[in-house]
Amino acid sequence: MSGHSKWANIKHRKAAQDAKRGNLFQKLVRAIIVAAKEGGGDPSMNMRLKTAIERAKAVSVPIDNITRGIKRGTGEIDGAAYEELTYEAYGPSGIAVLIEVMTDNRNRTTPEIRALLTRNGGQMGEAGSVAWMFERKGVIEVKGEKLDEDALMSCGLEAGMTDMEPSDEGYTLYSEPSDLQTLREALEKAKYVVESAETPMAPKTPVEITDVETARKIFRLIDVLEEHDDTQNVYSNFDIPDDVAAQIEE
Repeated sequence: MSGHSKWANIKHRKAAQDAKRGNLFQKLVRAIIVAAKEGGGDPSMNMRLKTAIERAKAVSVPIDNITRGIKRGTGEIDGAAYEELTYEAYGPSGIAVLIEVMTDNRNRTTPEIRALLTRNGGQMGEAGSVAWMFERKGVIEVKGEKLDEDALMSCGLEAGMTDMEPSDEGYTLYSEPSDLQTLREALEKAKYVVESAETPMAPKTPVEITDVETARKIFRLIDVLEEHDDTQNVYSNFDIPDDVAAQIEE
């Protein structure tokens, strides 16, 4: 249970991309609307809504926007009806890509996503073509300096943790999605600082990309997909070593 946290790298890079987007608030409020629609407006009873609210608060989305989003999701006030879609695709060198969107018009979103893929070295796949390469995981970021690794591991294992690794600001803990809430509550009860708790799609077998030019193309594709107004999450199975990534950033 050691090593470098690839999830932390992905998360930090995604946060950097989020910071560039003028439509970030809109994306986060959409997530709140759909979470409230699916599981009700009480965050204490709806883990997905609780997570969406925390993500929104973390980037200072106004409380009024959050409240309206919950009410729109529960039907208390009128608004656009959003639906969730997942597109399966291939990128440069055949990497697998999953694109999760929330849209009020799939007839607009689908051709736009297809065009972004085509223009950036990718192509849309059939339903089921790449989803089998991923599995949903519970991922919790615990933040803190000089944490006692053995004590944290013991607390985590008792609450359903399956793996743990150090990250830049603490540790990343993994679990089955169904155990995420139990693990989170146990950590918070033990006074650990839980920075985030999510259930992303993780690749079962990452594909290492060592060619710098191919890596650049992959980053470009992921960037343009994430920048689309309707995109919520983009997952892929590429693994780019640090030395290759450093050359891209030069």
